Amino acid sequence: MWEYSDTVKEHYKNPKNVGMIEDADAIGEAGALACGDALKLYLKIKDGIVVDAKFQTFGCGSAVASSSILTEMIIGKPVEDVKKITNKDIADKLGGLPPEKMHCSVMGHEALEDALKNYEGGVDEPSKPKSKDKIICNCFSVTEKQIKEAIEHNGAKTVDDIKELTYAGGACGRCKGNIQAIINTYNMEAKNDKKELNAVQFILKVNSVIEKNIVPELTKDCGGIELVNVEDKNVYVRLTGGCKGCRNANLTLKNFVQTQLREHADSEINVIEVE
Repeated sequence: MWEYSDTVKEHYKNPKNVGMIEDADAIGEAGALACGDALKLYLKIKDGIVVDAKFQTFGCGSAVASSSILTEMIIGKPVEDVKKITNKDIADKLGGLPPEKMHCSVMGHEALEDALKNYEGGVDEPSKPKSKDKIICNCFSVTEKQIKEAIEHNGAKTVDDIKELTYAGGACGRCKGNIQAIINTYNMEAKNDKKELNAVQFILKVNSVIEKNIVPELTKDCGGIELVNVEDKNVYVRLTGGCKGCRNANLTLKNFVQTQLREHADSEINVIEVE
């Protein structure tokens, strides 16, 4: 049995902004009845602001909840801000979704993207897929771009991850080899990008990860961390505040700090504490 947040339950039981807008400025569609979920999103836009949004959806409770909260997220927002919304933002606003249901937030994001493209292109009603992106999964019309976004934005690492997020590979399975090739290419490019960093760039990358990913978490417990030096793959740091002298300091360094740096900067980094 999957666990759902109270927010998901509320938006499923009492969905907001259900229906259609007769004189909509843009309409976006995503999903397909063949895979069990489909969404149509209507937008009313005035002076660059989304003044109203409604949806019609066919699918599970997570699909309804994702669509409902998406409309609340975009009403009253400038179009330029709406463009920045990701499927992860939708899932986070719901208080999280089970991995098996993340595709519902993806569907919401895709419908929003489709509506905005139609708005900018002056198209009133989408009828056929307009994307020129290469279709990888013909069963569910999943594009190469969508698969790459699932890898980059949602951390998908395997073909099964891609299937849970996009449905690609969930029917005949003939596209699984191509999906794996996309994953392999992405990983290779990411690895090459890291290798191309010179010494100064590497230090800046390490410091950026510390400031953005590590410091905010340590601050929650009145702790802190300072970057002291970087020598090859060895990163020397100093714990401060509540973290300094803590009996769990070594666990913090190895299980959190080092893990974050290895994930976001270089997989061979070793973190060393200095006084």
